[in-house]
Amino acid sequence: MNFLIVTHVPHFKDRSYYSAYAPYVNEMNVWAKHVEKLVIMAPLAIGAKSVIDSAYNHSNIQFIAIANFNLLTIKNAIKAIIKLPLISWKMFKAMQNSDHIHLRCPGNMGLIGCFLQILFPHKIKTAKYAGNWDPSSKQPWTYKLQSWILSNRFLTRNMTVLVYGDWNKATANIKSFFTATYSQNEIVPISLPIEKKSFQFVFVGALVKGKNPLYAIQLIERLFSNGYEVSLKLFGEGVERTTLESYIITNQLSSYISLEGNQNRAALKQAYQQSQFVLLPSNSEGWPKAIAEGMFWGCIPIATAVSCVPYMLDYGKRGLLLEMDIDHDTIKIGNFLTDLAGMHDMQNEASSWSRQYTLERFETEIKSLLYP
Repeated sequence: MNFLIVTHVPHFKDRSYYSAYAPYVNEMNVWAKHVEKLVIMAPLAIGAKSVIDSAYNHSNIQFIAIANFNLLTIKNAIKAIIKLPLISWKMFKAMQNSDHIHLRCPGNMGLIGCFLQILFPHKIKTAKYAGNWDPSSKQPWTYKLQSWILSNRFLTRNMTVLVYGDWNKATANIKSFFTATYSQNEIVPISLPIEKKSFQFVFVGALVKGKNPLYAIQLIERLFSNGYEVSLKLFGEGVERTTLESYIITNQLSSYISLEGNQNRAALKQAYQQSQFVLLPSNSEGWPKAIAEGMFWGCIPIATAVSCVPYMLDYGKRGLLLEMDIDHDTIKIGNFLTDLAGMHDMQNEASSWSRQYTLERFETEIKSLLYP
């Protein structure tokens, strides 16, 4: 099978290897195991891969580099229009020569792919919509356009669209899906059962305003000030790091709050295993891997009610839903920290649910999509 991936994720080349953001590449490597040729159409970035990047694991890769572009400003939109004909032609030819078209949405490349896939109604196609599928949520118009085209059974044929969450009134080609990080053979008893002692929280994600890392810090600061023995480790990098560092130093929080930077899979796994809570007060998510991964290792999730998060947390039965009101959320979490029986039950509920979604199950689902 000639398998085409169309994605906006920037890629790096090191000798004969191509690499990109590790969670995305690790997922695509599962697809790649079952195809003879892997064709990747994506922007090629300059520089070396970082600790959060991984390489594709396939012996037959064709990489089609395209110019990066965005529509965020009028100037950039004009540049994008100039680049569009060549990008579209390259994508059309790649789709024409493929056996299976796989779009990564939402994104600029996914938007072009949504239009061009209409010209290939008989080819087997899949789209992974990694963002928030909630039709009632606020989204950029380009995201709304992509979800509309993907849902339209007249324009989009012979395609399965993988989305996070279970949504009412979804068209027949929309499939509720998941992602996985850990294998069945990694399942072991929870290493840190809930006990009455200090509680460690972990935040894993980009240090950007949309993820609200400052709110996470302020929550722990409030809880600590109210007499709870709590600590927080934040994993990730981003433009907000300097602001967060300044806040921690100014308010003398470094004894119980720390910025750990980007870390590899093994370090994150250890952090989850050493924590009782995973905290993510994000404005928007698709399938938040940090939440699912933390739950796998027994962390009780505390997150905002966005996208499929309420579904993941069973609407509060296996995690706490934040309201993004610092006073209310502090009281809610503080009261919960005194309920050891409730925490123990929720820990078991969270880990039992997350451990359904193993790499083995994920691969089985992928194979059924490649060879229906």
